[in-house]
Amino acid sequence: MKLNKKIDIEISNKPVPFDLAIDKMKKHLSLMKSGKKRELLWFLEHESIFTAGTSAKDDDEKIINRSLIRYTGRGGQWTWHGKGQRVVYILLNLNDRERDIKKFIKNLELWIISTLTSFSIKGSIIKDNPGVWVKKKEKYFKIASIGIRISKWITWHGISINLDPDLNFFKQIIPCGNKNGDVTSIVKEGANVNLKKLDDELIKNFYKFF
Repeated sequence: MKLNKKIDIEISNKPVPFDLAIDKMKKHLSLMKSGKKRELLWFLEHESIFTAGTSAKDDDEKIINRSLIRYTGRGGQWTWHGKGQRVVYILLNLNDRERDIKKFIKNLELWIISTLTSFSIKGSIIKDNPGVWVKKKEKYFKIASIGIRISKWITWHGISINLDPDLNFFKQIIPCGNKNGDVTSIVKEGANVNLKKLDDELIKNFYKFF
């Protein structure tokens, strides 16, 4: 999956509206297909929004403000995005790497776990449940989610990592099919980390796996 190739990195310092982000990704994706744009890692935050992936079930949400719901074409189920959560949209051309979706997802998980290790947080993987978890007293708490869409072997959408968001928003959904609804964050796990520090580690560790 590794490729010695220049990747563009963009960091948005202000929250980006979800709909605007989708439009921007679509345009970048189209230009990548025609060879006019390079691969991209886009680091951002969203204002509060609930998104449903292709496996989302209506019974898994009790969202109060219905205007905050977006149905997307990414994989996965229900999740929430908002301030204090780092979202990374990942536009990579698997035609130039490996056309192996399972390996791509696994590498995303390992990338996140490697980054959490930098903050003395031990991340775990649960079989058949994409994302990264933290085990505490025999229970697993989700700290990062993965929701990917692939178009002609070019990836888009991406990952979200809970840095220090208001975790109460997750009570309105069953996040990513996690029936217990247990979620956590980097700060809740005792690490003194800001967005810049998280971004720096993610960028550094990215090249270990991609």
